[in-house]
Amino acid sequence: MVKLIKTIMNIANLGGNRVSRNEKVKITVNINNKSYTIIGNESASHVRLVASLVDQKMHDLQIANEHLDTTKLAVLTAVNTMNDYLKLKEEYTDLQSKIKKEDN
Repeated sequence: MVKLIKTIMNIANLGGNRVSRNEKVKITVNINNKSYTIIGNESASHVRLVASLVDQKMHDLQIANEHLDTTKLAVLTAVNTMNDYLKLKEEYTDLQSKIKKEDN
């Protein structure tokens, strides 16, 4: 979990990585040994980082759950990632509340 938090903090530090609204970035990434072309407003380095994190999460879950097919592995990855996100969001909200209390 600490590794995930450090990684998410690295992602947060990449804020402002968007390209202009009219400019789209097209990049091909590999996730779970499959190629995906992603088009969007985020920088190529940001997209690569996100893809790498998804790939690592899927790999970790696959090792622990060898019987899962790709679809179930993808759903489990999404559920775990959203769970981690919600926990971090709650921690962030709690920290903001503590900071506000200290300021008053």
